[in-house]
Amino acid sequence: MATAKEKVVIFHAGSLTVPFAKMEKVFETAHPDIDVLREPGGSTKMARMISELHKPADIMASADFAVIDKTLIPQYAAWNIRFATNQLVLCYTDNSKFANQINRDNWYDILARKDVVWGHSDPNLDTCGYRSIMVLQLAEKFYKLPGLYDRLIANRPAKNIRPKSVELVSLLKTGNMDYAWEYLSVAVQHELNYVTLDSHINLGDYNYDDFYKQAAVEVTGNKPGTSTTRSGKSCTYGITMIRDCANAEGAELFLAYLLDPEGGLKVLSEMGQPPFIPTWVPTKEMKTALPDLLKEWVEVRQ
Repeated sequence: MATAKEKVVIFHAGSLTVPFAKMEKVFETAHPDIDVLREPGGSTKMARMISELHKPADIMASADFAVIDKTLIPQYAAWNIRFATNQLVLCYTDNSKFANQINRDNWYDILARKDVVWGHSDPNLDTCGYRSIMVLQLAEKFYKLPGLYDRLIANRPAKNIRPKSVELVSLLKTGNMDYAWEYLSVAVQHELNYVTLDSHINLGDYNYDDFYKQAAVEVTGNKPGTSTTRSGKSCTYGITMIRDCANAEGAELFLAYLLDPEGGLKVLSEMGQPPFIPTWVPTKEMKTALPDLLKEWVEVRQ
């Protein structure tokens, strides 16, 4: 067991803040000798804090598994467990303009109205940011409305883009924003009103990945002055352990709790975020690289 009050440092997507806070309490009760320290933020930003700023962390959990694949593997991590999914929804409050009118058939008309204030998170820092833009691109294709994407973006000034998606929640609740793109789990956890979208555009169903991949968003690359393109695909969260981390033993214990269907995965499910049961990795080689403590909770599949 880890010695007295060893720390487990977890960098994680902002959308995991509420469930991970609950998991932290449960885990620390079971392991009083371990202190879990969490730092939430945009997934891309958190991964870069490890790869570029060399900030010490034991675990990294991303809202898009591809961030781990592209930023941390192979230099900073050896494997990447897919553990949960999500979908995009359009959030609002009772005080939002046209709150009594908006629905899944007219949301894009309302977002195009000049007096409506709406926003999303920064695509360069946060996976929810580039996924929000993908939803708009896909809506243009699905509804066969040429120019829809440009019309909507023209009604979203740059000041309505925030570093991480959870910051938009407070803007909604204080009445400073009418609508914001969020994950369904965030909407549920923060008791927001929300419009659900057709499966063709909500990025929530892997059966529609062929349609989703029509969306593409250019974001800043891993090195200054470079860029990379994120392609549309269903929301799949990934988690890894950082190579040569300070507390590998404690990190393995936390991950074993997280991946347990009666442990952390149950917390996710209760908070509106569907977990993968069992969790999975894409290759036998990756499963072989997992710590022994985790292998029983992870299968190999594509």
